[in-house]
Amino acid sequence: GSVATTLFIFWLAQRTGASRLTIILAGIAIGTFLTAATEAILLLSPDKTLAVTSFMLGSFAGVTLARVGIALPSILLVLMASMLLARSLSVLSLGDETAQSLGLNVKHHRLLWFVFAATLAGGAVSFAGLLGFVGLVATHVARQLLGHRPAGLLPVSALLGGIFVTVCDWLSRLVFAPYELPVGIMMAFLGSPFFISLLLQKKRGRLNG
Repeated sequence: GSVATTLFIFWLAQRTGASRLTIILAGIAIGTFLTAATEAILLLSPDKTLAVTSFMLGSFAGVTLARVGIALPSILLVLMASMLLARSLSVLSLGDETAQSLGLNVKHHRLLWFVFAATLAGGAVSFAGLLGFVGLVATHVARQLLGHRPAGLLPVSALLGGIFVTVCDWLSRLVFAPYELPVGIMMAFLGSPFFISLLLQKKRGRLNG
């Protein structure tokens, strides 16, 4: 589902020559449509409400090795492929014109990385639910440590993302004990202030510049 949605947005961008803002708006529109479809399913199958609520909040409660095992092969395969092709991501980060001048097929490689990202996100979401801010927090911290080097950012971001999720899961079990808060809520509590501070830093940087 995640790959199909990503491919549709990519196809739409290619057909319309859309700007980044248009692509974002298209993504929001498609996301709203899919959310409405989810809510319609809930109305038709009210017995699924508890499971879907847990999924929407993001939670590791009830996650078994069998559920993880369904997504694990695709996650590991794409992670290994990402490491092997990290150099093309470094070239893409230089800009389309520079990448093309270096002999990189920008369109094909951009589509490939879209599929990689969608597969990894979809695989994780399939058993953990909707966990927000992982990519934002982990990638930003990794970039602060390593600079703009995609080859190094990929493994470090994955490691930091795992650490961030584990810490949030631990806090969600500890802070509100004996109750357990869904880990997605704890991640929102921690990730939202981080995101706001990041926006403020960027604004101050533009004003100073």
